[in-house]
Amino acid sequence: MTENVDIEIRGMSCASCVGRVERALGQQPGVINAQVNLATQKATIQMEGGSTTASLLDAIETAGYQPVVESLEIPVTGMSCGSCVSRIERALGKLPGMVEVSVNLATQKAFVRFLPGTVSLARIQHAIREAGYEPQETESQQQADHEDREGRQLLHRVMLAAVLTIPVVIIAMGKVIPAFDALLASMMPHRGWMGVEWLLTTPVQFYAGARFYRGGYAELRHLNPGMNSLVMIGSSAAYFYSVAALLVPGFFPAGTAVSYFEAAAVIVTLILLGRYFEHIAKGRTSEAIKKLLQLQAKTARVIRDGEAVEVPIEAVVPGDRILARPGERIPVDGIVEEGHSFVDESMISGEPVPVAKQQDAEVVGGTINKNGALTFRATRVGADTVLSQIVKMVEAAQAEKPPIQQLADKIAGVFVPAVIVIALITFGVWFAFGPAPALSFAFVTTVSVLLIACPCAMGLATPTAIMVSTGKGAEIGVLFRKGAALETLAKMDTVVLDKTGTLTQGRPELTDFEVIEGHENEVLRLVAAVEAQSEHPIAEAIVRGARARGLELPAVSHFSAEPGYGIEADVAGHRLHIGADRYMNRLGIGLGKAEERAKALAEDAKSPLYAAVDGRLAAVIAVADPLKEGSVEAISALKAQGLEVAMLTGDNRGTADAIARQVGIQRVLAEVLPDQKADEIKRLQAEGGKVAFVGDGINDAPALAQADVGIAIGTGTDIAIEAGDVVLMRGDLRGIVNAVALSKRTHRTIIGNFVWAYGYNVALIPVAAGVLYPFIGVLLSPMLAAAAMSVSSVFVLTNSLRLRRFTPDIDDASPVTSGEPQAVRAHQV
Repeated sequence: MTENVDIEIRGMSCASCVGRVERALGQQPGVINAQVNLATQKATIQMEGGSTTASLLDAIETAGYQPVVESLEIPVTGMSCGSCVSRIERALGKLPGMVEVSVNLATQKAFVRFLPGTVSLARIQHAIREAGYEPQETESQQQADHEDREGRQLLHRVMLAAVLTIPVVIIAMGKVIPAFDALLASMMPHRGWMGVEWLLTTPVQFYAGARFYRGGYAELRHLNPGMNSLVMIGSSAAYFYSVAALLVPGFFPAGTAVSYFEAAAVIVTLILLGRYFEHIAKGRTSEAIKKLLQLQAKTARVIRDGEAVEVPIEAVVPGDRILARPGERIPVDGIVEEGHSFVDESMISGEPVPVAKQQDAEVVGGTINKNGALTFRATRVGADTVLSQIVKMVEAAQAEKPPIQQLADKIAGVFVPAVIVIALITFGVWFAFGPAPALSFAFVTTVSVLLIACPCAMGLATPTAIMVSTGKGAEIGVLFRKGAALETLAKMDTVVLDKTGTLTQGRPELTDFEVIEGHENEVLRLVAAVEAQSEHPIAEAIVRGARARGLELPAVSHFSAEPGYGIEADVAGHRLHIGADRYMNRLGIGLGKAEERAKALAEDAKSPLYAAVDGRLAAVIAVADPLKEGSVEAISALKAQGLEVAMLTGDNRGTADAIARQVGIQRVLAEVLPDQKADEIKRLQAEGGKVAFVGDGINDAPALAQADVGIAIGTGTDIAIEAGDVVLMRGDLRGIVNAVALSKRTHRTIIGNFVWAYGYNVALIPVAAGVLYPFIGVLLSPMLAAAAMSVSSVFVLTNSLRLRRFTPDIDDASPVTSGEPQAVRAHQV
């Protein structure tokens, strides 16, 4: 057995950091796979069951980063002996993400250290309850505080650095403004001002910039330099060069004993400012998850001993009877037992019109009860609810690396060492062949190369775009189970659709009731009364159609069925026969023009029947599995995007062709058995195409797995979350169009990010090295190099955030199928 552990990590800043942590984790015993996401600052580790997390934490710390581990003391009531202590410790020790557990009988408290990315305080409290004890509320807000701690620390250090750096920059202005230089010289000698710069820059360098030294030292110690190494080397070079110029100016060649304190201070300040902006932007990328989590109710009114008692949501168990009052959120998934109300299910259906709920109706946790009280029995709680599954799916998609990011990580692994080599070459060339003072030129160009090449933007290019787009997808009802699906779906050229339940509603409906003799509603009432005695799906469709009109069904007697032909019964003083044409022929009932009408209905993929009353033909009936609303529009839009659309079904060729004609599909693969569907997908892939398969996510699982992208389609709680790479929450094919459009937009954004990040480095490294100096006499200042590097990262983040403004190509917020039959078309023949 395997289990997944999520560990939040602090201190990562670029793709090199990601690679280092992944390698460190991958070398630990029991680890099967480790993926690190720079944007979420989180590692997702798949490991063998029973493996401990302590070695993972040690590996992260050894690599130079800080795993986030929370510590809490939880008061517990009900303990009375040593066995109670052991029981609680065993229960908590089994939880994934638990680092340390210690229960003290004397103080009646449980001390826990845990990974907040894997296990929550609520889950810990629930485990204590399952063990038979009662956890008390804790005053600790450590987990909530921690989310803002890094932001507060960054802001504090940015402000301190800025306050100290501004005077340093003002003093340095004397180097370029003669009048200002003369003013400063009249107040104090130049070396005195260098001393002031030293005093102001030192706290910036070693306090505000301490994170660069910690990270850079760890990177170099492991012979794996990254962004922190580049910043540390560049700013330290400027700082220590200036200190030496201040203390031992005679050591330097003439004209080179100058200070670069302003460069060191500005470098640290600007990069810290860039980090702070990144922190804010990263927070915005995960807003979709936060919004989903806000939909969860905190408490539930559970009926205990006949009274509604408010309990924490974690205390609800399957089988509990729960009262939902008007205006309250439904706390968990369940089945209504009493009451009638309307529930706002826009969270899962996108349909703004509230849905009627009465006995036996299903309700979903997170939706809002509007105007009536409902009593329902909990069926899914905690991590099993639809809302929790959605959150997990979005988080999993954000954590997974698409192929383009894996390539970027490999490039970043060799990029930084290559930059250091380029910087050394730059220094050597300028020092050997540059104009006087050669040392100053060599120093400036080398520091500029180190700073301009920081690969921070490269590491953020993909994960930030994936985070924003998966969150946006959740908002519009398109859930990406895998981040790689976003990239793959953008490259599709063929979309294969299952028929039943995908293109069609998945159950027969009464579509036509054409009266030949008698009153329409009276004939339908008699026919439905007879069909109500049958369990055949076609009979059920006719009964639903009659009840949709509010018709009362009379009593039936002498009912009999003849397999393969039809049924007969006595109803309200009439003798009724209902069946196929061969049944009417055997009874000697003439069909006349009705036979041609029945053939036309059959050509439209409908199943025609005849009804006779007292030996005379009374009606032609048609039942079919009707198209879902939006199917025709979706197919048209997919074809407009340049995609080939095909249909795959087990139905006979005639029915399949009829449905295909209605929706505008030319390529039809009919009479395919369920176990052959995957083979058909494989055959299409062998033709050289990238194939997306769309199915109901249950019967079509092999085909969904075989396709390059499997898209499971369902409505509300019927989603088969494990079946496909993408899930359409609203059960509407128009969601595919929006999924494809979002994936293409995301892919363009990622490519744009990479073009900027890599193009920026490739273009500016030569400029920083000084290639323009022989031609136009321009060198890139280290301060400008630091600013440009920070701007590059912020550009990538803001470019990704533009995905939040994505709007669906077509509106797929159609009502979810709720069991109401579609309108019956009635004609007079």
